[in-house]
Amino acid sequence: MNDDQPSGNPWVKSLLVWGGIFLALLVVVQMFNTRTESGPSIAYSDFRGKVAENSVASVEIGEQRIDGKLKNGDSFTTVPVPNDTTLPQLLQDHGVRYAGKNAEEGSMLVYILAQTLPFLLIVGIAFFALRQVQKGGGSGAMGFGKSKAKLLTERAGRVTFDDVAGIDEAREELEEIVEFLRDPTRFSKLGGQIPKGALLVGSPGTGKTLLARAIAGEAGVPFFTISGSDFVEMFVGVGASRVRDMFEQAKKNAPCIVFIDEIDAVGRHRGHGLGNSNDEREQTLNQLLVEMDGFEANEGIIIIAATNRPDVLDPALLRPGRFDRQVVVPVPDIEGREKILSVHMKKVPLAPDVNPRVIARGTPGFSGADLANLVNEAALLAARRNKRLVAMQEFEDAKDKVMMGAERRSMVMTDDEKKMTAYHEAGHAIVSLHEIASDPIHKATIIPRGRALGMVMRLPERDSYSYHRDKMLANLSVAMGGRVAEELIFGYDKVSSGASSDIQYATSLARNMVTKWGMSDKLGPLQYEESQEGYLGMGGSHRTMASDETNKVIDSEIRGLVDTAHARATTLLKDNAEQLEALAQALLEYETLSGEEINQLLKDGKLDRPSEPRGSGTPRPLTGSSIPKAGRRFSGNVTPQGV
Repeated sequence: MNDDQPSGNPWVKSLLVWGGIFLALLVVVQMFNTRTESGPSIAYSDFRGKVAENSVASVEIGEQRIDGKLKNGDSFTTVPVPNDTTLPQLLQDHGVRYAGKNAEEGSMLVYILAQTLPFLLIVGIAFFALRQVQKGGGSGAMGFGKSKAKLLTERAGRVTFDDVAGIDEAREELEEIVEFLRDPTRFSKLGGQIPKGALLVGSPGTGKTLLARAIAGEAGVPFFTISGSDFVEMFVGVGASRVRDMFEQAKKNAPCIVFIDEIDAVGRHRGHGLGNSNDEREQTLNQLLVEMDGFEANEGIIIIAATNRPDVLDPALLRPGRFDRQVVVPVPDIEGREKILSVHMKKVPLAPDVNPRVIARGTPGFSGADLANLVNEAALLAARRNKRLVAMQEFEDAKDKVMMGAERRSMVMTDDEKKMTAYHEAGHAIVSLHEIASDPIHKATIIPRGRALGMVMRLPERDSYSYHRDKMLANLSVAMGGRVAEELIFGYDKVSSGASSDIQYATSLARNMVTKWGMSDKLGPLQYEESQEGYLGMGGSHRTMASDETNKVIDSEIRGLVDTAHARATTLLKDNAEQLEALAQALLEYETLSGEEINQLLKDGKLDRPSEPRGSGTPRPLTGSSIPKAGRRFSGNVTPQGV
């Protein structure tokens, strides 16, 4: 965005500039032509000899040059010898017409132009290029302080609130801002003032930027968009200058909306970054604070920002008067997921058997971006299979691919490796079926997907917003089920490294139970560990707040929880050894079983479908090079968050 609009037609300006350059080149060419128009240069003695031979018709004598023409029509030039007084008499004796000429003013002008014109051309081209760069939205050498905010005009692909689903509460709060911009008197007549700023908070992919685009589509007012990283440069003072320029442009277009994406790039706590307290980022933040709520009121400018890290923002940025309202954009529940799927499914041709409700139930924890990706993957699968409509089978396969990874059917497994994988996954499944608090099994497979050799996938019957102790203990037992099955079937010395992810999951869950959630009788309801630089479960480090003696107790309690889960899984698998054997053999035969098929198998002792791998219908090879022993097998609970 730049208010330095070029005057006149830019095409005319460019034409004039290039025309000037072309004329200058013509002048240079003309200079060299004028030097050659007089013909070749000859020696003065040869000139006198031609006069004596009566070959010269006429000459023009100057102080520095003699131009002549022969009787055959050829031209020539020569340099006279100083103080030669005999030349006029020689010319007169041989009938040569001669005349003098003035000092060569034209030649001097040509000489001066020849010396200065290249320099002038270089300066002119450089000035023209610099002007063109400076017109590019403040990106030129003299435009570092110009704002990079862009005025959003969506003539095609316009997004409205009808395209936003699954986050109704967040949409309602932002609809109020749009209504105020349309009819300010409706709110101001009762003394109400619209919030100066709204901060959108949520995990990546939940729809923060989509909401901002919907506001732009609905408001009908100028909408400027910029990223937080666009403010900060390596040059001191540039960020503050860009903030000032952005608000100056916004004032000229008020009422308007300014959307700052990823504001945590510039709005972090002051005094906690690298460098001293007067670094570039803090200067930029200080200027942003002043512009949002300082001595000068910015009436009619509404700031909307988005971040998934509100915990790192400076408190002065979050206070009322700046960001008056924090709008949480959550991961959608089952109702929201169904609505989001319905929105995205409008773009693809669907088969009659597609049920968004069933897909929504099978995608707990999916964000709006995840669901959009799911629909796209299903459409791509249908296209690869040469189908005209996207059926439920494509959505199921796409869901498996998104949640568990693509099938690695090219991986060749030995009989022993495949057998161990089958018993490992059967161990997870049997423990899960006999743990009352465990989620129902959705699918079990020994087909490698992603980095896993096999997995048992469980899906909750409904969305859960908190976990209880009995469910955590059940999850620990399920995680140990695969390792215990290997011990019981193959012996202590044949246990593989396939349970690495199970052990990692169980250790992390037990540590959280002890140090964060107060589920240890010895340690009590106290927090012994806190997360740093993380939000909504994304990244971050951990710091333990305990003495050495307490740390020993923490380690003992974690070990006790995992050992108890191991013993519980051992008991369940020993008591249900026949079910373990039956399920493992079924996995070896069919490779993939649904939750309903597993229940049918354990109830009736058989399955009503042919013994043929699903998918292409080609049996998988059972011999050949073995896969690495360090392959991973995921534990029973597989969700997008890796719970």
